[in-house]
Amino acid sequence: MSDPFATLDATAQADLVRSGDARPLELIDAAIARIEALDPKINAVIHPLFESARERARSPLPDGPFRGVPFLLKDLDVLSVGDPMFAGTRFLKEAGYVADHDSYIVSKFKAAGLITVGKTNTPEFGLNITTEPESYGPSRNPWNLDHSTGGSSGGSAAAVAAGMVPMAHASDGGGSIRIPASECGLVGLKPSRGRISMGPDIGESWSGFVTSHVVSRSVRDTAIALDCVAGSMPGDPYAAPAPSRPFKQAPSTAPGALRVGIVRRVPNGTVVLHADCIAAVDVAARLLGGLGHRVEESHPAAMEEIEPTGTHFTTVVCSWVAATLAQWGAVLGREISERDVEPATWLFAELGRAVSAEQYIRTVQELSGFTRRMAAWWEDGFDILVTPTLGEPPPRIGELVPPRDNPIAGLARTLSVMPFTPTFNITGQPAISLPLHWNEQGLPIGVQLVAAYGREELLLQVAAQLEQAQPWADRRPGNAM
Repeated sequence: MSDPFATLDATAQADLVRSGDARPLELIDAAIARIEALDPKINAVIHPLFESARERARSPLPDGPFRGVPFLLKDLDVLSVGDPMFAGTRFLKEAGYVADHDSYIVSKFKAAGLITVGKTNTPEFGLNITTEPESYGPSRNPWNLDHSTGGSSGGSAAAVAAGMVPMAHASDGGGSIRIPASECGLVGLKPSRGRISMGPDIGESWSGFVTSHVVSRSVRDTAIALDCVAGSMPGDPYAAPAPSRPFKQAPSTAPGALRVGIVRRVPNGTVVLHADCIAAVDVAARLLGGLGHRVEESHPAAMEEIEPTGTHFTTVVCSWVAATLAQWGAVLGREISERDVEPATWLFAELGRAVSAEQYIRTVQELSGFTRRMAAWWEDGFDILVTPTLGEPPPRIGELVPPRDNPIAGLARTLSVMPFTPTFNITGQPAISLPLHWNEQGLPIGVQLVAAYGREELLLQVAAQLEQAQPWADRRPGNAM
């Protein structure tokens, strides 16, 4: 399929509107046509919002940096007034839940001029790193339809990778922006804790692990989008330090020579990395060295600890799942039962209900100590840490779906695929996955870059250097679709 907008990033599409070379309705109609043509194979867009998008495109739009650009919202974490929000669940789907207000980030997306054409598939409550909910079925990777898109922002990533829209909302509690970005060949930045408000309904989620942003095709789109949605709102429990200048300026500014640590193995020895993932890090190391950065194998000593991203991470997540089911029960006016959710979700909730208040507080304190130990490596003179985003290439559809009769069996397998991403949800540091490598099977293999807390600008500077050194814009899936 080809149309004049399909290969353009969000910035380029907005430039066409700004110059008068395209009207918002043209962009929206073209995006809808792409979704209708491609989504039957990919299953990324579960709530089409085509008519409301066309109506908005015909109306006066805010003069934001993405005025008139088609966009998709992930069906999790954020509310959009008048639109369904099912969070990957059967019980909200059956109830037909519709939001009666916008989350702050949705209001900011609208103020940026973005037009939402639909909402995307996600695993139930975002609890898996593959997007295969029982409520809507699997989303499929545009690079190979037999493989996972990642999760939990897998619907958004698949849609952007396929070219349905140039950019889409995503959220991340243990890697859910970076994992789909890696598996679908996209840019995926997880911002610093407190950079993006989760209000007005949530102060923090998963003890501060969760944040929102976008997946995109370009570093500049990611940077401009961060300007659009960053900033605390009244009542937020904490806020990231304000940048010294707009994030959109970062991609055009060289960061100077940096000290970069490279990780080619899992420091705590719990997982053996796939050769493709090591090769991806080696590509990044070579590129960074060629850009004048000082590259050496090094990592924070705290990464050698086994506990934080195992039991402690799980304790926090399970506790919040139990609370989430209770909160939705209050909204719907009935108790959420085992029959309402997938077996793995119910298992998480049961584990969470068994956590005492004392145990939860001690867990949070332990994770705070881990965060300080991690930060010491950056304080000792390093600027960027480079790891594989994942421990293996995109798994096949079905591989990460836990057995219904033994859902706990899926937890260890899931954690083995993501040995690096949850660490930086715990610490709250910004981390970005970049599409720097494809394996012999033509599947994307992402590389993760991590900066000190609050240093998104530095990540965006280095990401832009890598994008220029080894461009990925022209690499697009085609044969699978």
